[in-house]
Amino acid sequence: SGKPAAFLRGFRAVYLGFFFNIMVMANVTLALIKYANVLFGISPEVVVIAAGIVTVILAASGGLLGVLLSDFFLFILSMVGALAAAWFAVHHADVGGLKALIAAPEIADKKSFFPDFSDPNQYVPLFLIPLLVQWWSAWYPGSEPGGGGYIAQRMLAAKNENHATGAAVFFNIAHYALRPWPWILVALASLVVFPDLASLKTALPHVDENLIQNDLAYPAMLTFLPAGLMGLVVASILAAYISTMSTMLNLGSSYLVNDVYGRFIAPKASEKQKVFAARAVIIALMVGTAFLALALESATQAFRLLLAVGAGTGLLFFLRWFWMRINAWSEITAMVLSLGVAFYLEFFGSGNLEIWQKFAFSVGFTTLGWIAVTFITPHTGVDKIKSFRARTKLDKNVGLTAGIFSSLFASVAVYTLMFATGSLLYGQHMAMAIYAAMSAISLWACLKMYRHAQQA
Repeated sequence: SGKPAAFLRGFRAVYLGFFFNIMVMANVTLALIKYANVLFGISPEVVVIAAGIVTVILAASGGLLGVLLSDFFLFILSMVGALAAAWFAVHHADVGGLKALIAAPEIADKKSFFPDFSDPNQYVPLFLIPLLVQWWSAWYPGSEPGGGGYIAQRMLAAKNENHATGAAVFFNIAHYALRPWPWILVALASLVVFPDLASLKTALPHVDENLIQNDLAYPAMLTFLPAGLMGLVVASILAAYISTMSTMLNLGSSYLVNDVYGRFIAPKASEKQKVFAARAVIIALMVGTAFLALALESATQAFRLLLAVGAGTGLLFFLRWFWMRINAWSEITAMVLSLGVAFYLEFFGSGNLEIWQKFAFSVGFTTLGWIAVTFITPHTGVDKIKSFRARTKLDKNVGLTAGIFSSLFASVAVYTLMFATGSLLYGQHMAMAIYAAMSAISLWACLKMYRHAQQA
């Protein structure tokens, strides 16, 4: 409360709305740069200028409502394009169909749902860290322990709570269980057609050598599409790009206008002035995104940095709802430490550390730091805590236990459905039946627990 809370709102708005947002959008823009360079030979500079102009016009003129209305059609278009790309990738002459792809020696060690548990270099970073550490410790868009604006923006735009919950369920099923498989099939086929970076360089002599990384294999596979279908897939890629960027730009401008401009710079600003400021912020965000995207070389590099920046903050954002000792200085410390440690390890002091070791160190250092500051700094006043608990209904029985179990069952339902879909594609029908049954049972348990939590 008081000045620390006001400072936190401003700091968080700049941290998430500007710096964090630009990192996310630069990652997305880098992908578009690679698609355009591979498919049409367009230079990165032209891509960021053209894409930036189109996206800024949509985001600035349509606002959140425009994003929501267009997303419905853009999602359908992007899925159709992804499925078409997967079909032609699997039926490429060098691949020979789905059965031949699954049996191909080039992907023998890539198609397992689980890592090799005899090799710690596989099971530690690919299984133990995500399962035991990453999900609660790292905060980034789409994975927000304790909640966050990226998901809340869409849920708050829904008609009511039931619609918001239904939309969240649909998103998680479509995004995690169904949407990845066309991408995975194209990726597996690319291992057969382009087994190494040298083959990519040979096939794409017109592409800037700095852009030729492993993440270029997907756009390289699209070069085999017939012209008409190529147009559909390109449209689906643009749809996904515009949808994501519009969301990020609107969220970033909302943070910066409401929590910085309207609170500290122009408290008496009219709504018209705020709209003008929001449009100016959208342009500034897009310019910053363009410069960072041109400096990046691979999606892996960008995502690694994004994950590292949020490492150690997730636990705080989750516990702040239950541990009232956490204050504004706790959150500020967590965000500053995670950002500082991430950039130090990435560019200066990584040594011979593996990526997962850097992540674990960042989580540990940041967590110890914000916990120490929590005990050192004054706690929030009792009256303010009581007011907060009353507004959020934390003192009432809201079915917390049922809610936690509902989330657990929902996670199992989504992931087992993803495995069921994969098993069907791999021709493993018994495994598919088992995973599908587990998903159905988990979904039933989730709905039962959710209704219990609602009635509590």
